Formats: sequence, C-alpha cells, structure tokens
Amino acid sequence: MKKILIIFTIFLTFSACTKLEDLNKNTKDPSIVPGELLFTGAQKNIFDIMVTPNVNQNIFRMFTQQWTETTYTDESNYDLVTRSIPDNFWDAIYLNILKNLKESKRLISEKEYVNEAPAIKKNKLAIIEVLSVYAWGTLVETFGNIPYSEALDVTNETPAYDDGLTVYKDLISRLNTAIADMDPSEGSFDSGDNMYGGDVAAWYKFANSLKLHMGMILSDVTAESALAKTIIEDAAPNVFTSNADNAVLPYSDDAQSNSNPVYTDLVASGRHDFVPANTLVDYMDTLGDPRMPFYFTYKTGTTTYVGGIFGMLNRYSKCSHVSSPIQAATFEGMIFDYAEVEFLLAEAVERGYNIGSGTAADHYNAGITASMEYWGVAPADIATYLAKPEIAYSSTSWKEKIGIQQWFAYYNRGFEAWTEWRRLDFPVLVAPPNAKSVIPLRYTFPVEEQTLNAANFNAAVSALGAGGDAVSHKLFWDKN
Repeated sequence: MKKILIIFTIFLTFSACTKLEDLNKNTKDPSIVPGELLFTGAQKNIFDIMVTPNVNQNIFRMFTQQWTETTYTDESNYDLVTRSIPDNFWDAIYLNILKNLKESKRLISEKEYVNEAPAIKKNKLAIIEVLSVYAWGTLVETFGNIPYSEALDVTNETPAYDDGLTVYKDLISRLNTAIADMDPSEGSFDSGDNMYGGDVAAWYKFANSLKLHMGMILSDVTAESALAKTIIEDAAPNVFTSNADNAVLPYSDDAQSNSNPVYTDLVASGRHDFVPANTLVDYMDTLGDPRMPFYFTYKTGTTTYVGGIFGMLNRYSKCSHVSSPIQAATFEGMIFDYAEVEFLLAEAVERGYNIGSGTAADHYNAGITASMEYWGVAPADIATYLAKPEIAYSSTSWKEKIGIQQWFAYYNRGFEAWTEWRRLDFPVLVAPPNAKSVIPLRYTFPVEEQTLNAANFNAAVSALGAGGDAVSHKLFWDKN
C-alpha cells in the first residue's frame, strides 16, 4: 500500500486560528511551498474531516444512529452548539481544504514545467478542480446556502452567502469542465496523489461517480428534474465498476500525523466514548447481516451483539464495540465507493433514467455485494443473504429497500449515510427522549458568522424562510 507523504504541519494548515477572516493572513510564503504539496495536504485533510469521529467536528455517525456515546451523550442528543461543531467543520473545509486547493491551483497554473508535458499540468488542474467540487458540494449538502462567489478572497473579510441550488449547479458545470479536461493517457501528481497515485483514468471515474451523486441530489428538485436526468445519464457510463475504483486514502501507523482518525479517537486517546448504536445493531441482527462481525465485536464474554442504547448513558463493557480492523491505525479512509454507485444506479432505474443495462434489482444486489465483498464477507454468505425474502428487491418500496441497505453499507461513512437518509427518508429513525431537537437535517450556520459576518449571516438566515437557521430546516434538495 502506498505510504502517505509526511507533511509538515505548516504545509497542512494555515494556523491554529479558526476564523474565516484568517484567509486574509499570509501565514506562509507561497513561493517556497510547491502547489503539488498543497494538493497533497488538502487531499489528506479532506479524508481526515470526513473520516474522523471527533465530536468537535464530525458527528454524522450519530445523526444516523450508527454509533452512540457512553459517558457524554451531548452529541447523540443532537447538541451542535456546546462544542461549536458547525464552526469547526466549516473552518476545516474552508481553511484547510478549499484555501489550499485554490492556492495549489494558482501555483501550478503559474509555474513553468520545462520537462513536463502541458497535458500533465492540465490533468493536475482538473484533478484539483474535482476535489474542490467535492469539498464545496459537502458544504452545500451540510449547510445549504454558503459563501461561494465571494469566498476565499483575501480582500473580502465579509463574503456574501450564495443560494445553495445556484452553487450546486455551478459546481456541476465546473465538474463537467474538469472531466472534459482530463487526458487519461497522460500522468498527473504521481506520488503526490495518495488517492489514485496520479492515475487520471481513475480520477475520471471518480469525477463521473461524483457527478452521478450530484445529479441524484437534484432529482427531487422539480424545476431541475430535466437537468438531473441529463447529468445522471451522462455520468452513468463512466462511473466506478468495482471496488478497485474506490476513493480511498491509506493511513499509516505514524501516530504523529498519519494514523486513521478513528484510531486516534478510539484507541490512541485511551478513551471509551463510542459504541455501535442499538438502532443499527438490532436491525442488522434481525436480518442476520453477515457484515456484523466486520463492523462490531461481540459483547465481552458472549456471542451476542449488543448495541448501546442510542442517546442514553451506556457502559462500555456492556456493549459491542467497533471492530478491531476499523480501529486500526492503518485502516484506510474512504469518501466514495462502488457500492454507492450501484445503489445510485438502482435508484436511477426506478426514476426512469436511461443508464444502460441492468434492472433496479440488479444494481441493488450489486450494491449489497460490493459492500460485503469490500468487508470480506464470503461469497456463499452473500448469496444466502440476497436470497432472503426480506432482503430481495421489491420495486413497490424501492426507497425503503435502497435506503436501508445504504444505511448498512455506509456504516463507516457517516456523512454519506446522513445524506442518503435525508434524501430517501429510510430507515425510519426516532430522536432519543432527551434530544435537543429533531434529527438534524442540516448543520446550523457557524456561531462566529453571527459576529464576524453579521449582515450576510442575517441575510442568509432570512433567505431560509420560516424557521430560519434551524437544524429542522430542509435543504433545497430534501423534498420528501
């Protein structure tokens, strides 16, 4: 497995400050930082923020009740404010990812590569654009309206917020341009790309798979239904075709900087704060899902899976735990996989889109199979599971069938599980009795924006309409 480059902290982040106006501070001299190195650091930061279970940044596994807490139950009861979670997630993407990608693009664009074919530079810039679209899209899918057209401008400390749908459509346009600019016969970042090793053909598949996802996000927006259909049908022939295409990043046992963030928070911390939630464990157990031993341990001293009661105090010793492989320092991070592609294709068939061969049932089964193969489930166990009447595909309730299986498959991909739950409304989840709110449908805007960018913050809240800046406010694409 590729070894991640060890990046000095000064190259990975801009500063310990977490204010959006920090973008205006020149905290390093760009002339001595190669654009390729900034890309490598931003890429790792993307995986870190999407993979981490750190309660200060990413609590999506608890939004969909895949994990719960033991001693401190604030986050499993949807308290986003005490730890300023939206602020931290926002700053991580703007400062550590998007700003570095923008600077990387500028430096590579301006540099003259004497011994490098022009097509290689063009591929690098296209790949930076694809990763930028992924990061921007994540912000839109989390907050809705965001600073975009005026963001990342060092001369503007108070950027206006743009309409989420307008941003999303522009991102798709940018993605189309990046795809058209890729030349798979040429190289790109090589060892500086820890996701695909500079393989442009792999990036081409990732970009189209992302496009498929973004098209499906628009599928329930009535005014954009024709656009969604065009996007999905255009992307479908060029998406992932096996787990070999998965967008993953390897971690190492270097505890200083390169360990998997799950290991950092579950093992290196010496704390026992998280356990699998009973909501997920009980559902999978009822169906005899063969992924369970790959996801969870037995409760100590038994051959039984016991999830912690979601949102309540739990004794770590009385519950199943996250499996050892997932907690390993070297367990790879993932932001997109083949299983997701197949579930999206199953949905596309149900929506009447022309995506080529295969029925909805074919793609649904392929999605389950891809997930199980990734985790190491034996072929015979996969076949047995697919043959169960309660698992077999039924088009009379396709949202429920696909939604539940996505929930299972995205066990270690909390953000994607949350996004698909919001779109399809399955599985049916109930907020715990002590919850601060309904199950969140969005992150609220950062508290720091109220003071540092008050006028634009207030305009953004007003644009949301009734309910304002609430976790219960449905985003533009969440129509059901």
